[in-house]
Amino acid sequence: MSSFFKNILPKIYQEYNLNKVSGIFSIFGIILLIFDLGFTHLEGEKLFLKNLYYVVISAGFLIVLFRSLIPKKTIPKKVLFFDWVLSIIFGLLILMKIDFVIENFSFLQVFNHMGWIYLVLCLFFIREVSSFKVNFKKEYLNPAQLFVASFLLIIFLGTLLLLLPKATYSGIGLIDALFTATSAVCVTGLIVVDTGSYFTTFGQTVIMILIQLGGLGIMTFASYFSYFFRGNTSYANQLMLKDISNSEKIGEVFVVLKKILLLTFSIEAVGAFFIYLNLDKALINSVSERIFFSIFHSISGFCNAGFSTLENSLYEPGFQFNYTLQLIIASLFILGGIGFPILLNLYKYLRYYFIQKLKKFKDPKEVTYIPWVLNLNSRIVLFTTIILLVVGTGFFYMFEYNNTLSAHSEFGKIVTAFFGAATPRTAGFNSIDTSALNFSTLMLIFLLMWIGASPASTGGGIKTSTFALATLNFFSLAKGKDRIEVYKREVSNISIRRAFAIISLSLLVIGISLSLISFFEPDQAIIPITFEAFSAYSTVGLSMGITAGLSSSSKLVIIATMFIGRVSMLTLLIAILRNIKYLNYRYPSEEILIN
Repeated sequence: MSSFFKNILPKIYQEYNLNKVSGIFSIFGIILLIFDLGFTHLEGEKLFLKNLYYVVISAGFLIVLFRSLIPKKTIPKKVLFFDWVLSIIFGLLILMKIDFVIENFSFLQVFNHMGWIYLVLCLFFIREVSSFKVNFKKEYLNPAQLFVASFLLIIFLGTLLLLLPKATYSGIGLIDALFTATSAVCVTGLIVVDTGSYFTTFGQTVIMILIQLGGLGIMTFASYFSYFFRGNTSYANQLMLKDISNSEKIGEVFVVLKKILLLTFSIEAVGAFFIYLNLDKALINSVSERIFFSIFHSISGFCNAGFSTLENSLYEPGFQFNYTLQLIIASLFILGGIGFPILLNLYKYLRYYFIQKLKKFKDPKEVTYIPWVLNLNSRIVLFTTIILLVVGTGFFYMFEYNNTLSAHSEFGKIVTAFFGAATPRTAGFNSIDTSALNFSTLMLIFLLMWIGASPASTGGGIKTSTFALATLNFFSLAKGKDRIEVYKREVSNISIRRAFAIISLSLLVIGISLSLISFFEPDQAIIPITFEAFSAYSTVGLSMGITAGLSSSSKLVIIATMFIGRVSMLTLLIAILRNIKYLNYRYPSEEILIN
């Protein structure tokens, strides 16, 4: 019997290529799911589709169970555990129809019978597709091209899904579907139709998934799950992913990806939990609707997307004065906008700090000092973020005290001013009427939108570090220094060059976008158009109410601006232009007359 498991079973698995068979079944299952949810069906068709579901589930159950019986040396323990769990759920669906289980365990009533089938098919699809061997070769695609291509692919698939009949209540045009998909993938939040009333639950779920994939990047998900289920990857793949994930070492690529995913899902889960606790049951009666609302807004918040199922976002009656909810969502998009490398480094520093305090309390001799646990990037980003939040809140409070803040209590004014100063930095939620803001406040918001979030985050804009370097540069020039120094460190020349390239390109893109929209919309005032252009490029999502009324030409301009703002113009140029690897010469240098 032992020889059967050790020798015969693996040979049967390889000879009949059950891995590919399982992959084909999983792809068929996900296509079936999309066809089922995306189109309206008669009762007879529904029964036929349900039987097809059980064919896929039965085949999946047999293959996964067969594979899980192969000795542990062939399959990693974590994958074996996943396969056993999946096969058990498959078995429950087949043998017990799971209706009995759902009826007797209330916590499982989040999904109905079909809901559990959909969930299992998605897990089955992720399991099998992630096992496919994919190698990224730099000869064909460099990291910038791969990054851009991944976003284009998600936008294309998202557009197709939103065009399905059951994604909306009354249908949607191609341009509007493309606009919504781009806005979701680029985590912008600009909308041409109301998300809550125009899209069905299926449509809203598609938007939520697009936000999650766009916020983290499809390559983050695909690469980590592929490594998780395969257990290995090529050196070329690791080099490619090192550039995409901003890892310092090649060997740390998948550790960083794992931390990013765990951090993201943990923060979103905690955020959804607190949002649920602070919802008024009178406004959203159903438990399942409150759960969906919480998850949707937690993902949208952390990913800095700004999408909301409420018609007027948090300015909606019943939510406008819910200050606790505003603070929860603000915390989510601030954390999402700080950037993953900064969050991971901050966690490392806090862990080091508390361990040192504990050691000092127990035995002062055990205390060991480690310099620069909080690195230069983190210090610059955190300091700039705090300054922008504090100064932005102060000016917003002062400018809007007798205007949009007049209906709030003193505490409410502070919270709303804080939210109003934080959300322009690519979050996109609004708790006040944006079109009623004073001109001075609009100028402040323009600046905050342009600066945006931090590097390697879910937000857009030129980034806090870019703004900080530009500010440090003119102080350095004013002092007569020939270099930028901060925290007793010298900033590298390449960082300064990148910062000013990003600033120049951002102004160029925003200027072209503004000019084109003004040409296509001659009847619109310049301020709302400028607001729209800044919001699109910085992937903010705030609007003065003109988005839905724009012509198709202007919508296409906004689509392009959102995409360029998310992937950055510099990345696009790197993807288009050939990367020069060797510079074995230097020309004589001369100074150019500047001032």
